[in-house]
Amino acid sequence: MDDAAVVALELGRAPRAFRRVVRRCPYGRPAVTEQAPYDAAGEPFPTTYYLTCPHIVTAVSRIEAAGGVERWSEAAAADPELRASLATATEEQRAVRRELAGGTHGHDDGASLELGIGGVATPERLKCLHAHAAYALARPGYLLGERILAEAEPLWPAEECCLEALLRRREASD
Repeated sequence: MDDAAVVALELGRAPRAFRRVVRRCPYGRPAVTEQAPYDAAGEPFPTTYYLTCPHIVTAVSRIEAAGGVERWSEAAAADPELRASLATATEEQRAVRRELAGGTHGHDDGASLELGIGGVATPERLKCLHAHAAYALARPGYLLGERILAEAEPLWPAEECCLEALLRRREASD
């Protein structure tokens, strides 16, 4: 099965603007993908790195549900090291998006190329911790994302690939 098909299984839908897998889990399955800045129809896709591993997606969703977006936004505002990490990653994100766009612009005439991680216009106001976790896995050294991931530990299931377990559950219910 090719990577796009595996990602579709992980997400439960076809990936939009999929380019490639940039990080794999220890079991060899896609964990983070890289998306093109625009989909095939020219619509902006502002999330460059997309978290696909069901195990990590669930763990980060729990953090978000427990008020994690607000808590980590406050932490980034209060801690100079986290604030600097976010600012650096935001500028890197913009540069990566411009490079991936290769001079082309979608229906937004390139406006989305200047958005922050997860497509935010105001980077210091976090919107999606999944996007920050994905960024940290794709580009190690992003301190804010790494701290979010540390809260999601363990990153990988110990017994087996979470996708294999998911596929078994689906087969059993059919």
